[in-house]
Amino acid sequence: MQENLMAKGEAQEATGEGFLKLEEFQKQIDEIKSRLEALGKAVQEDKISMIVFSGELDKVLASFVIANGAVAMGMKVVMFFTFWAAPVLRDKQKAVGGKDFMGKMFGAMLPKGTGSVKLSKMNMGGMGTAMMKSLMKKKNVASLDQMLEMAGELGVKIYVCEMSMDLMGFKREEMINYPNLEFCGVAKFLEEAQNSKVQLFI
Repeated sequence: MQENLMAKGEAQEATGEGFLKLEEFQKQIDEIKSRLEALGKAVQEDKISMIVFSGELDKVLASFVIANGAVAMGMKVVMFFTFWAAPVLRDKQKAVGGKDFMGKMFGAMLPKGTGSVKLSKMNMGGMGTAMMKSLMKKKNVASLDQMLEMAGELGVKIYVCEMSMDLMGFKREEMINYPNLEFCGVAKFLEEAQNSKVQLFI
């Protein structure tokens, strides 16, 4: 009788251990599943996220050459215009009022639109820039205006840094009419960049 009770107790104990092992195993499976789901969400997209910081003709032109080329290869492209690149996106035909003294100063000193940007090197008082534009025309190289228009047609997304605009006194009403242009902070760009295959700073 006592032996039967002992055997029964041992069987129950073994069964209990079996349940514990199954529970632990299930926990491990659940943990693996959650990790796989996290990895699935973190999969990088076939996308380029680009910070356009410089406002010189050659650097902005290079940015759009890369952007348009990437879209032609089937990639998504996001461009974040900040600081000295932001004035490039101002519309030379638009005039807005209500600016403070510093806003007026920045507006007067910085280039207005794609036609006012200069070369980063060999500008030579504007002669170098004029020569470069003339050479591009002769060689049938698309101008910055044409590159910008092409980017809009191809679906390149452009974000303009709100902090830079506030700092320099720019207003939304003076920016160009671009089909995929939005105003945002750095958090939005980082959100776009974290799952991009390529990140560039130009």
